Amino acid sequence: MPFSSLPGSAGQAPAVELHRVAVNGIDLNVATAGTGPALLLVHGFPHTWRLWTGVLGDLAERHRVIAPDLRGLGASTHAADGYDAETLAEDLLTLLDAFGEKSASVIAIDAGTPPAFLMAMRSPERVHRLVLMESLLGTLPGAEEFLAGGPPWWFGFHQVPGLAETVLPGNEAAYIDWFLDSGTLGQGIGTETRDAFVSAYTGAEALRCAFAYYRAMPATARQIREAVENGRLSVPTLAVGAQPVGRALERQLRPVADDLTGHVIEDCGHIIPLHRPEALLRLVRPFFA
Repeated sequence: MPFSSLPGSAGQAPAVELHRVAVNGIDLNVATAGTGPALLLVHGFPHTWRLWTGVLGDLAERHRVIAPDLRGLGASTHAADGYDAETLAEDLLTLLDAFGEKSASVIAIDAGTPPAFLMAMRSPERVHRLVLMESLLGTLPGAEEFLAGGPPWWFGFHQVPGLAETVLPGNEAAYIDWFLDSGTLGQGIGTETRDAFVSAYTGAEALRCAFAYYRAMPATARQIREAVENGRLSVPTLAVGAQPVGRALERQLRPVADDLTGHVIEDCGHIIPLHRPEALLRLVRPFFA
């Protein structure tokens, strides 16, 4: 169904449509725009497909953009399980099938990075080019400097079964705002997008699904380790860092990737597509061209 229009860099306003798509035993809420080679956009926490609003219009001038709410997040099914990277990768591959796309380029950030990586490792014929941003890939070597002081504090909080979704209801807006502010170096994001994120992560059930990603990290780390033990990343890949991850992801990828380019966006927070959308577009336009 038609949803809204998002301006492109040259003033175009490609129509954005929302779809309800059955994949892998659940329903995904999916935004699409534009025509051309498929481009799959994979968000993280605490985001929905609206993470991409600052770049979607430009990308849709050259691509058929497909931007789902991940399993359990946004308006997608609050699934009981399946939050490991392998299952999420299967969700994304099945989503491409549903849209009749044999392959796609992929941009992924944060919690979307591990499933996008596994897509490319296990089904390289389905991934044309791969952009991975601001995340770590399980326990692969290369992130030691980033983790020298321990993992981010919220990892442990989110991983305790039943805790965070019990104590946070009623305070979701303040909690989500902390991530949005720190992820833009204090700049914050637009009110409409901020309100959409807060709404998406309000309530114990929505929070449970979000934190299930963190509770699945041991399984995800095992799946990533097995993938690199049995193969290499052959898909041309661009690793993009900002604050705080920097080059840690690039260092993890370097030993396992055949064709890797790394770049750090200066003066940019974790939420790259909303904080520095033009800087991101300057990197991905030539990479996809």
